[in-house]
Amino acid sequence: MTRTRRSFDASFKLQVVKMIKEQGLSVSQVCRDMELGETAVRRWLTQFDAEQAGQPGLGKPLTAEQQRIRQLEEENRRLRQDVEILKKASAFFARELK
Repeated sequence: MTRTRRSFDASFKLQVVKMIKEQGLSVSQVCRDMELGETAVRRWLTQFDAEQAGQPGLGKPLTAEQQRIRQLEEENRRLRQDVEILKKASAFFARELK
């Protein structure tokens, strides 16, 4: 009997975390009720706590603001690469004109 790996979207993970944080339910109780693995739920809690502390956390971001931050960081990285390429190209063409 093989078990397929399930994946959950960020909104579901956030909902589970809020059940534990805001409603005061225990991790084991939520895991039993929703048929989830405790390790995964504890990882989601760690991720959420890290994001609330302003750290990037591990894995995919749970909160919308962390998702936006990661998106902006990626865009920033791409733009820096583009600037470096343009600098090299302008230096190359400046040498060619001499």
